[in-house]
Amino acid sequence: MKPQLRAAVLESFHHLAADSDIVLVEGAGSASEINLRAGDIANMGFAQATQIPVVIIGDIDRGGVIASLVGTKAVLAPDDADLVAGFLVNKFRGDPALFASGMNEIATRTEWPSLGLIPHFSDARRLPAEDALGLPGRSAAGGHRPKVVVLAYPRISNFDEFDPLRLENGIDLHFLRPGTPIPGDAAIVILPGSKATIADLQALRETGWDIDLLAHLRRGGRVLGICGGYQMLGRVISDPDGREGAPGSVAGLGLLDVETTLTDDKALREVHGALTEDPIPFHGYEMHIGRTDGPAAQTPFLTFADGRRDGAVAREGQIAGCYVHGLFADDGLRAHWLGRLGATTTELAYESDVEATLDGLAAHLERHVDINRLLALATAPRGLPSTAP
Repeated sequence: MKPQLRAAVLESFHHLAADSDIVLVEGAGSASEINLRAGDIANMGFAQATQIPVVIIGDIDRGGVIASLVGTKAVLAPDDADLVAGFLVNKFRGDPALFASGMNEIATRTEWPSLGLIPHFSDARRLPAEDALGLPGRSAAGGHRPKVVVLAYPRISNFDEFDPLRLENGIDLHFLRPGTPIPGDAAIVILPGSKATIADLQALRETGWDIDLLAHLRRGGRVLGICGGYQMLGRVISDPDGREGAPGSVAGLGLLDVETTLTDDKALREVHGALTEDPIPFHGYEMHIGRTDGPAAQTPFLTFADGRRDGAVAREGQIAGCYVHGLFADDGLRAHWLGRLGATTTELAYESDVEATLDGLAAHLERHVDINRLLALATAPRGLPSTAP
């Protein structure tokens, strides 16, 4: 674990632990990536630094789950393996009795107790994707529905804000990977947020999407930029303090007459208001660094309830951008927006649907996971053997 990163991660953990009964720490990647163990701050390196119990989860849907879990025990260093308090097997399809011997085999070979076999929960598709690797390439095709394209550049962020669109049957939603041209029949192209705007702007150009966007606009298609995507649509992005790399400025796509300066100040707040052109209310949240201003911002996309204005609009609404995330989770605004694209809308109440799905998932886990054992492990004093009940 790198010293500076380790200190920051541990500081955050202890801050949370001081104010919480239980802190659930989700790993990243795999506990068995021993080639990365020396610098690990997300898996066994963190567990060793905090002496917390670990539960290894195997995904049976991918196949080879017995070899995966037994192999994990085989390659872990003994002191890391001692921190593993048990294992779970997730996404099982069929009769659980058919895998009883498999669970026993894993427990025997690893000497880790089984904490449960979790059947596949089909409604999980209604929940936001965990990371960008889980984004579907496209929704199910059908009919002549308006095609909505989201540019999934390498460092895409806040991609879960498009989940409400994924659940609408009236559109054909595409997450476009680099190397795939923008379809000529797209109704709208969305430039989403980015964890590194300047780097993703370069990636956008390298894949030729900047040329595709010009052709898309000539055909009368719409373009919407959100947060980093909004910054890319402007004339210039300046990074005087080198927040994303070497200090300097880069040319934007020049589709909105605005300029962005990346700053140390970070906006993080819930907002609500209305579309500036149409009095359609919205709620969402700001989460960004940088200031964007220019002539196009005099025709703002959104007006907040406190009178502040956000974003810019050009070409009579053909091109627009804003800093607000989460707009499509607002059922009224989403229905209005899809209606302007000529799409039919459902009666989806997105936020209520997510809550109901999470409740269903919680009940599903309670039926199939040894929750009492997990809670006992989580609340046991530090330093006890990982197999403590």
